[in-house]
Amino acid sequence: MAKGDPGVTTTRGRRAAPRAKRTAATAGGDPELVQLLTPAGERIESAFGPDGTEYRADFTDEEYRGLYRDLVLVRKLDAEATALQRQGELGLWASLLGQEAAQVGSGRALRRQDMAFPTYREHGVLYCRGIDPIMPLGLFRGVDQGGWDPNEFKFNMYTIVIGAQTLHATGYAMGVHMDGKTGGDDGEAVIAYFGDGATSQGDVNEAFVWASVFNAPLVFFCQNNQYAISEPLERQTRVPLYQRARGFGFPGVRVDGNDVLASYAVTRHALDNARHGQGPSLIEAYTYRMGAHTTSDDPTRYRIASEVEAWQAKDPIARMKAFLEKQKMADESFFAEVDEQARAESVHLRERVLAMPDPEPVTMFDHVYPHGSPELDEQRAQFSRYLESFEGSAH
Repeated sequence: MAKGDPGVTTTRGRRAAPRAKRTAATAGGDPELVQLLTPAGERIESAFGPDGTEYRADFTDEEYRGLYRDLVLVRKLDAEATALQRQGELGLWASLLGQEAAQVGSGRALRRQDMAFPTYREHGVLYCRGIDPIMPLGLFRGVDQGGWDPNEFKFNMYTIVIGAQTLHATGYAMGVHMDGKTGGDDGEAVIAYFGDGATSQGDVNEAFVWASVFNAPLVFFCQNNQYAISEPLERQTRVPLYQRARGFGFPGVRVDGNDVLASYAVTRHALDNARHGQGPSLIEAYTYRMGAHTTSDDPTRYRIASEVEAWQAKDPIARMKAFLEKQKMADESFFAEVDEQARAESVHLRERVLAMPDPEPVTMFDHVYPHGSPELDEQRAQFSRYLESFEGSAH
């Protein structure tokens, strides 16, 4: 699967070996969880959502291998960014460790015309949209405000304020609907990413109201990684998060967020419904944040090691690798080649980060307004005089 090419369908190519259908009665299965790939790498032919929708995702062998490559590369690049922060080269980093399948699956489900509104952790979605992975590192290094063009890549800038991007996405989606860009296969859809903790924010709930009332072509994608920083899920809600959608008048579904195939299938279905004018929906990707909330966080203060170990057994990369091995779609040479590619790309990323030039402090005024302003000019002049006061001093 080519990087930046989200145009894969759910029905083309040959299927893997025969698989069983997932129902609520499946032994050991969670009837509320859409899953197409078990933690052991066993393929499930189809699964059903709470409203009876059947989900499936069939790819060619090459596309299955492409999904695995995406997962490995995204994790390696994320790990390199974490290491750079620990070495003082980044001010902060929000790792996606453990959430790769939710991000790659949903990212590859987007069509070229769709628009995404991320938080500050969607590095995997950014990668799938074809954006150079160095772009967010410039932001967290403090040398720019993020370097990509949202209109070019159909991927908005990272949003630090919790939940604010859901309002931005709702307004954008309302505009898509008012412009008549829905109603067919070539219609546009919008996706908004947020975490489980954001569901307690007023912005998110207001976005739910507006999107529902105005039938906005919007998919709310909640990555439930079990913790809002240090607050566990049970302190956020007494019911599964996806069930909240019912109260706002649109459908909700919970998907295994560590299953890249199910994440793809559920997201593609929701986006297609949105682009055809069927309004918003909520996806709860049930996953786990295996690392810290950010590099300023210490998760050992609020969770135990056995919990992390239990989720490591559901690792999204390990299960995809097991699937490829079981279906004889890949061998050790393929896995070694992917690992080497990931290593090389991470080294190259590090080199580029270290080579980033430090901007002159006064450049912070350059892009505040498109045509400047007298007030801004005066502030720039005052700041320049302040900087000049240090010249030749002992400071």
